[in-house]
Amino acid sequence: MSQKDNFTFRRAEKTDMKAVIEMIQELADFERMSDGPQLSEQDLIRDSGLDGGHEYCQIYVLTDNATNSSIGYAICFYSYSTWQGRSLFLEDLYVRPAHRGQGTGARIFREVAAIAVRLSCRRLDFHVLSWNPACEFYNRLGATNLTKSECWQFYRVEEQQLAKLAKELNS
Repeated sequence: MSQKDNFTFRRAEKTDMKAVIEMIQELADFERMSDGPQLSEQDLIRDSGLDGGHEYCQIYVLTDNATNSSIGYAICFYSYSTWQGRSLFLEDLYVRPAHRGQGTGARIFREVAAIAVRLSCRRLDFHVLSWNPACEFYNRLGATNLTKSECWQFYRVEEQQLAKLAKELNS
């Protein structure tokens, strides 16, 4: 837990998940993907290991101590680079609109960077939509746009195709 300037950055608890779900939807609305999120509070509790199971992700919230409300969040998980070893992947970083432009996003990003350092990660990876103004924010914080510098492309295999591929293995 890190407390600074009347805000606390900490690991999310079960009671935070309602606010996290709301902010995930706010982020999806901003990204023009309103129907995208398909998670429940219980999914987040399970996947972050708060139910005693395996931890698939770490969820952090930044709370305003004066109002005890969540004003931003970050979700990250471990990944691995065959070139550099341990890595942390930042899935989401979100700040509610009323708190933008005040250094809040930079605070969360630096907190996640500190987590990566504590975990002996050699890098922090993340994706940003090309039209998102946050691209400039990440550039200012020293991130490298790998699409430009290394020509990496980002792919995904969705659930139905995953099942199809797995089924083909047995045929």
